[in-house]
Amino acid sequence: MIKEVLAKQRKNPKVLVENKISFAGPETELSIYDTFEQANRVQLRSDQLLFCGMVSGKKVMHDDNARYESEFLPHESFVMAPDHQVEIDFPDANIENPTTCLAIEISLERINKIVNSIEQQAPLNQVYGQWQYHQHLVHTHHNAQTQGLLNRIVQIYTENHQDRNYMIDLAISELTVRLLRHQTRDFIISHSEKNPDSNGLNAAIHVINQHLAANLNIDELCKIACMSRTKFFHQFRIHLGCSPAVYQQQIRLKKAASMIKNGHQITQVCFELGYNNASHFSRCFKQFFNLSPSAYKNRHLSS
Repeated sequence: MIKEVLAKQRKNPKVLVENKISFAGPETELSIYDTFEQANRVQLRSDQLLFCGMVSGKKVMHDDNARYESEFLPHESFVMAPDHQVEIDFPDANIENPTTCLAIEISLERINKIVNSIEQQAPLNQVYGQWQYHQHLVHTHHNAQTQGLLNRIVQIYTENHQDRNYMIDLAISELTVRLLRHQTRDFIISHSEKNPDSNGLNAAIHVINQHLAANLNIDELCKIACMSRTKFFHQFRIHLGCSPAVYQQQIRLKKAASMIKNGHQITQVCFELGYNNASHFSRCFKQFFNLSPSAYKNRHLSS
């Protein structure tokens, strides 16, 4: 669906750098940016939260106070806080292979409504505070579910469906929940690393993170957390958004990606992180990152 929309956009681009086509929705806006030539230090700013998804090509992102610089590649998400400014380089853009990005504006009012709803339904342990949106840059490699959601959002915005506004509302709410989950999860993981003895959940998370290659012993984790099996699974899902086994798998794969990016051999990474079968590791990696380990390695080597 994204490719079809882009094909229409590219027939008659109005400008060669950050050519923009926009689609309005309830309290949101979807924009598709195409750049057809190399450019440096192009400014981007929004008075709303801006969720960006890279489609093709490469950008180099710089924040406005020179504390952040990073490549932005396909299947990655970049979230800008309201009234934050970045500058963008387009090192590889050309007329045949434009650099393309989706940007979705989301109002803080919408985010706060969703925060309040989550807080009422699934409050956090008091040691972690309350659900909230943290106004800082977020840059992450999104998974297949987020990529599928972005594809669906483009389809909803660009089609003339009788329930279009309602469907946009649901999809943007899902995207916002994913962002809030991501930020809260990162905070809890960081908290568990710094304060493993603060509470039972921290202690269990710390043990999983320190033994990624080991098979999970749920009974032992329940003892460490001082919880029954039922309560442990319930608390883990509320705070981390998944089961302990899925969490370990996700952290394993992120660790694998980091090691591959830093030059480790794929086979070495596979067995060091507890995978007994290279084919199984490759399937899990591709399902999570939308790229095979070798493709992921080649992409970062070329970058």
